[in-house]
Order: sequence, then C-alpha cells, then structure tokens
Amino acid sequence: MAEENVSATLTVAEPVARVFAVLADPTTHPAIDGTGWVREAVDRAPLTEVGQVFRIGMYHPNHPDGHYEMANRVEVFDPPRAIGWLPGQEKDGGRLEFGGWTWRYDLMPLGPSGTEVTLTYDWSAVPQFIREYIHFPPFGPEHLIDSLRHLAELAAPASAGPPV
Repeated sequence: MAEENVSATLTVAEPVARVFAVLADPTTHPAIDGTGWVREAVDRAPLTEVGQVFRIGMYHPNHPDGHYEMANRVEVFDPPRAIGWLPGQEKDGGRLEFGGWTWRYDLMPLGPSGTEVTLTYDWSAVPQFIREYIHFPPFGPEHLIDSLRHLAELAAPASAGPPV
C-alpha cells in the first residue's frame, strides 16, 4: 500500500456540536470502535485540550497480554471542527511511549442539523522497528465506516432511535 493513511467519510444527521461532544467523551469510544478491540474508558473525563492523556482498556487476541491499556495523547482539539489523538502505552515510571499512528476526526457542519465526518487513521510516522511486528493498517477496510456508523447512532437522540 503506497498511502500511509486511510480515511472514510459519512454524513451524520446531527448538529456538529453534538457529534463533537460524543467524540470528546472517552466513555463513548468502546461503542464507536468498529473492531471490538476498545473495551472501556479508564479515564472518563471529557477531552478538553491538546496534551491531555486519556487511557482506554483494550483487548486483542494477538496482543501478548490479550488485555492491555492504551494511553492516548490529544494532538488536535478544535471544537467543533476536529479532534485527534496519538495512541501509546505507559512504560516503567509512568513514561509514555507512542507508536506513531494517529486517529483524527474532521467535522464539517452541513446546516443546523447535519455533519460530514471524516475519520482518518494515519501511520506515516510509525518507525520501522514497529512495522516489523505490526502490519498497517491492523484492521480491515470496513473498520472506519463501521466506526462512523456507530458514531452516528450514538449522536442520535435516544428518543429518535437509531438512524435508518
């Protein structure tokens, strides 16, 4: 694959501020995830600024420990237009180490009740030594659009039911 990022775009029938609020809430991330690897928000406080670190409990059958934790550092925080983070892990002494891949959501309002959301996974900064044991992207092509569909469902008011 020549490109070192993948993106998907979906129109969500909700206001941009509502969609952004769902993304800025780490407790929604397990429900947004299209792979099933994200299990729970360890840090439950809303995302509010660049540099903030939030931890997420994960599970992957090919991970040496099965269950593990990611420490994500917010890299982009521009409400309600963009939010993104750099996943990593906490090492000995609390030192954070990042792998070089990022998740980013770009939101464009489409009037008062619609939002175009683009999700981008970028691994262009992943060093070679990590690429030797992780294939990028580490998920199938359906993951991004599945995640965006889950986001749309979460952003919909409970009384309206899931989008059709």
